[in-house]
Amino acid sequence: MVNQARVIWSVMLACLLALLLGWWLLQIETRISVADQLVPTTPVPVVTPSPTPVSAKILFGGDVMLDRSIRQSLDKHGANFVLEPLRSVIAEYDLVVANLEGPITPNPSRSVNSEIGSTSNYIFTFDPAVVPMLAEFKLLMLNLGNNHINNFGTAGATSTKTYLSQGGIGFFGNTNHEQNSAERVAFSEVHGIQIAWVNYNQFVLSGLEAALDDISWARPQADVVIMVAHWDNEYAANPANVTEQTAARFIDAGVDLVIGAHPHVVQPWAEYRGKRIYYSLGNFVFDQYFQPETQRGLLVGVEIHPDLTLTFTEIPIQLRPNGQTHLAPATTVGVPANRP
Repeated sequence: MVNQARVIWSVMLACLLALLLGWWLLQIETRISVADQLVPTTPVPVVTPSPTPVSAKILFGGDVMLDRSIRQSLDKHGANFVLEPLRSVIAEYDLVVANLEGPITPNPSRSVNSEIGSTSNYIFTFDPAVVPMLAEFKLLMLNLGNNHINNFGTAGATSTKTYLSQGGIGFFGNTNHEQNSAERVAFSEVHGIQIAWVNYNQFVLSGLEAALDDISWARPQADVVIMVAHWDNEYAANPANVTEQTAARFIDAGVDLVIGAHPHVVQPWAEYRGKRIYYSLGNFVFDQYFQPETQRGLLVGVEIHPDLTLTFTEIPIQLRPNGQTHLAPATTVGVPANRP
């Protein structure tokens, strides 16, 4: 009887253990099933929002001449003196582009204290000490293709490029010493926008043909192509017909914006095929105080948006006999009646 009772209890205990084991396994399976429903088997990718695209803001000025009485002002007041009144305006832009109206060399000045109207009065060289000042005021891309860059010959043009390169300043233009487009054209990348800088120098042999070649070469490599032209007639209030026709040729060839200099006075602007043409911005830094027109200049702020559209801000400036350039009261700069 005792052995039979033990067998019965053993069987009952085994059944109980089997029931407990089955219940435990069922609980585990249920938990796994619930977990499978709560946790996706494929990870969800994390998408990081891309940064908002930023426009490129560029300020354009006209002719910059740093010899003659301007050099004397720099020597007397310090290199930053001439552009100090524009510091707050310049601070709003990524870089400033202008025409450097002469070479940078260690040679002594021939124009300081020279007789007005004499040959020496129109031969310029700029002290290398101006290079840090140019960088200080964001003049980081300068056109060298003009009628004064060779005032000290080939050596002067070469010296200019050397000093600018050492100062971290870009340059471009047809000085009549470059061999091909790669030596005349420069590129800037501003907030991801690739800009090509092309020059037309009216005062070198085959300058127009070279400019058209440079546009053709640069266009496939850039988002925006900007032409800085040294052209037209000094002190002329309006561009000549040939200047208007030339501007149209540049735009037809692929230029997005034309900025002109050399007349030393502000000329009206125009539009052609939806592109802006500023025929002349006048003087930026210069000592031509003999008439009101040469003492007035125009800065043009250009905002290149991420979609590559352009908007413009016109900023009148006044050149004072102490050598400084100041902001001027707003004036109307209209569209010429005779468009290209």
